[in-house]
Amino acid sequence: MSKLTALPLSQLQQRKSDKWRSFPADVLPLPVAEMDFEIAKPIRDVLEEMVQGSDTGYLGPVPELGINLAKFAKSRWGWEVDPAQVFTATDVGVGMVEMARTIVNPGDSIMVNSPVYHNFKNWISELRCNLYDAPLIKEELHYTIDLASVELGYKNGVKIHFLCNPHNPVGTVFTKAELAELAELAKRYDVTVFSDEIHAPLTYNASEFTPFLDVSETAREVGICVTAASKSWNLAGLKCATIITAHPKQLERANSMPMAVHYRASLFGAIASATAYECTDWLDSAIETLDINRKFIANLLSEKLPSVGYRAPDCSYLAWLDLTSLNLGADPSEVLLREAKLALNSGISFGPASSQFVRLNFATSEEIIDEAISRIVSLT
Repeated sequence: MSKLTALPLSQLQQRKSDKWRSFPADVLPLPVAEMDFEIAKPIRDVLEEMVQGSDTGYLGPVPELGINLAKFAKSRWGWEVDPAQVFTATDVGVGMVEMARTIVNPGDSIMVNSPVYHNFKNWISELRCNLYDAPLIKEELHYTIDLASVELGYKNGVKIHFLCNPHNPVGTVFTKAELAELAELAKRYDVTVFSDEIHAPLTYNASEFTPFLDVSETAREVGICVTAASKSWNLAGLKCATIITAHPKQLERANSMPMAVHYRASLFGAIASATAYECTDWLDSAIETLDINRKFIANLLSEKLPSVGYRAPDCSYLAWLDLTSLNLGADPSEVLLREAKLALNSGISFGPASSQFVRLNFATSEEIIDEAISRIVSLT
């Protein structure tokens, strides 16, 4: 296992992805959740082989995806996944929306726990449903599920709970006890829990993460997992995600989705994802690199911006920074972009109580992280 090396800024600026095309060249872009590392060589090799062989057709059966995902889940977390209950979708958003269509009707309520990944709101709007927010409990910068607030929402008729597990942007890995109690509440009030677990492979201590469908028999009955290799192996542009069920009721729902949900995913994405689940050495190197980076941020802030709130995340590569003390106005991200040429995610996009926060992507070099913090310092 060895530390990954981020590509130099001059090379990154030649990339064609959204992260590098959405801002002028003088802006340092650290909002979009993608990595600045080279992808794993076996993934590059299989994609190059496919392109060289003009293997660029439609996605058909891809049994190796479910098989390899199941092997990875068993090895990493002790979770037994049935490959026959693994379904393919274009991305996690499509998977969440299409599975939700088998349950909700326009006007129904779907729960989230803010501050939470901003696209949850967009998916709920796409379903023409109402968003019910049961905000997380915040103690210092550690967040937990407010089970009393969740139960109140369930009592008020919530049909689906969109759960971010592990949580983006706050970096919390929920405990098995929290998830078990959540599952019991969901069963009591006939709520289906959609667990978005896209950040799970990037948990720093793998033993801390519990897949929702591995929590209990009740969780398997009430739960659906939607996940992808895209975040952990940097494959978002290849477009492939998976929907996982573990109970006959949820399997029936998955089988009722339109056939096109599978075929709208990408052939490249499915084969790359299947390969990714075998690239555990690369993943471990990525985690080692990100672990160094999350601690590097803590040291930089302690030295240069001690008043900025930061708790090193338990998973992934997103720093949730409280800039309240800097007095940068109603939306600090706008000031940082305009005056410091630093693009970060606005906290308000994740929830109404997070207006003074920003989200910073640290899946990059220490040099770029240092430059980002220096640009924040320049406004103090």
